[in-house]
Parts: sequence; structure tokens; C-alpha cells
Amino acid sequence: MRKMKVAVIGCGMIAKSQHIKAYAQNEHAEIKYLVDIRRERAVELAGEYKVPFTETDYKAILEDEEVEAVSICTPNDSHAEIAIACLNAGKHVLCEKPASVNMDLVREMKAAADRNDRILSIGVVNRFNTAVNKIKDMIEAGELGSIYHVYCSFRSHRSIPGLGGPFTTKAKAGGGVLIDWGVHFLDLILYCLNQPDILTVSGTVHSELGKDMKNYTYLDMWAGPPDYSGTYDVEDFVTGLIRTSGPTLSLNGAWAQNINESAMFIEFLGDKAGVKLQYGGDFKVYSAKNGMLSETSHSFAKTDMFHDEIDDFLKSASANTKNRASIDHVIQTSQVMEALYQSSELGKEVSL
Repeated sequence: MRKMKVAVIGCGMIAKSQHIKAYAQNEHAEIKYLVDIRRERAVELAGEYKVPFTETDYKAILEDEEVEAVSICTPNDSHAEIAIACLNAGKHVLCEKPASVNMDLVREMKAAADRNDRILSIGVVNRFNTAVNKIKDMIEAGELGSIYHVYCSFRSHRSIPGLGGPFTTKAKAGGGVLIDWGVHFLDLILYCLNQPDILTVSGTVHSELGKDMKNYTYLDMWAGPPDYSGTYDVEDFVTGLIRTSGPTLSLNGAWAQNINESAMFIEFLGDKAGVKLQYGGDFKVYSAKNGMLSETSHSFAKTDMFHDEIDDFLKSASANTKNRASIDHVIQTSQVMEALYQSSELGKEVSL
């Protein structure tokens, strides 16, 4: 495989901690541009990683034919505009999750990828997680038997990010805890189940603990200090039930709750065995055989999922072949999230 010149658009937390580092360590990539509206961020990282060019406007790279692929690590509301412009310019795109803030824009992104015969992958990085793929292999091998239900929890005590800023402004983020955390859990589940058809979706969202911003009590706020003059119009809690052509799925998610416990896990329930995966960690298998109940822990070597994600994207772009994170697969996750929001707004179950 030949070396590919790439650009990273947006030099915030996810780009700095994962994308830039992964490209720099990949023998098949050469970062030509770092782009950020705050030039000092791009310049600082360019110096660290010896990147030759920095820009403040992504449009400056569109005419550079040497750049074949880009990572988009910008706020949610800019994903569609930048992705479509890059695809129209003939570049392959890895766009951070969520694909965009609503389904109309996600469909436009997919249409641009199809129209230009270019790869559009979404940053649902758990598709490259070692433990997740072990579970997927077990399901496909029939080791869990018939999967009839999957439950996930992504709940924390007081973890609203950047209160009053982009994370809590629906026009910029598209939603709250569901689109921020839930996207990873739902996509992981749908991936492991081999994308079953979605039949109906019922859900409710609540915006409770953050709505009185000045009286929201917290210990830390990772996305920056609160802006009390800003906006809080997204959910801090979501619950839902999804019927598919296979198992049912249920979820509870909370950026903030009045229970001081973190519950970040997924449970796959089969008639032969069940699996409980601690999000980002290991899993246990529970089963019964020969009149005995068993609980099994597994140890295995793990690879860096962000490095694997970038490597797979580069190989996919080089061969112009869609990979496991293609918009073709991930669009289903966006559909489910939008249906959960629609169900909550309408106060009834919706059909897909």
C-alpha cells in the first residue's frame, strides 16, 4: 500500500489525543495539513508532529490534489458541510461521530459519497475495539444461542460537559447524552448484531438537572467552565425500547442523575449464554451446562482501536472499498437516534 497524504480538520481534543497521533504513527499516512479556526492550536500541533502546513479555513485544502483523505474533528453542526465539500472535491472522509445533527444532513452526506464514488467513514471507533469484535465473533458462532434482548446503560452522576456551550446547545450538537454517548453504545450493539432491521422505536428524553444552570452542582466539567449566559436545550437523560427483526433493545442513559454511580455497560442475553461488557473494558460470559452455572472471564491481547480505525480507513480509501464504519452501515444508528427523539416529542412509538 502506498503512502497517502491527509489533512486533519479541527485540532481539538479528539484530533489531538487520537487522530493526529494515529496518522503520525501510520506508515501509510503523511499529514500535509492541520486545519483549525484557532490557528495557534494547529500551529502548536504542527510543530509537535512536523506537519508542513496549517490553515484556518478547510476550503484552502480542497483544491490540493495531493490530499486524498481527511479526518473531520469539528463540532457536530459543521460535519455535513465540511464532509460534503471534501467529498465533492474528490477526497475520502473519516468524520467523527455523530455523522451529523439530523437525518436530512446524514442522507446528504451519504449521497455526496455515492455521487463522487468516495469513502465516507464515521468515527464509531468501537467497531475496531478488540473486546467488541470478540463478542461479535461469539454471537456469529452461535455461542450465545438465540439473542433475544440487549440492554445498555450509559449513566453517570454529574457529567454534563461544558454547560451552556456547544455540547448543550441543540442547534450545534443535535442533542445531549443520546447523541454524545448513546451513539457509541447503539452503534456497538447494532454492529455486533449484524445490523438487524429496525421495526419500531419508543423513547423519552428528559432535560432536568441542567435546566437551572446556575444551580447545577458538579465536581468538574471536562469541556470547559459553564457559560451561564449560554443555552441548555438538550437532554440529560434518555430511555428507550427498540424492536428489531432480531432481539429487542433497551437503554437508559444519563449525563447527570441524582445517583452517585457510573453504569457504563452492555448486556447481550442469549438462550445459551449471556455476555456483560463493561464499556471500554473486558467482558464476562454467563451460562449453564451439566447442571452447573458458570461465570467466565477472558484475557486477551488488545490493540489500540483508534490506531486500527485510522489504519482501516487508509486501507479503505486506498482501495476505494467501503469498510465496517462506512456511512452505509452507520446511517442506521443515526436513524435510531432520530426516531428516539421523534418518539419523545410525539409521545408515542414510531415505526421505521
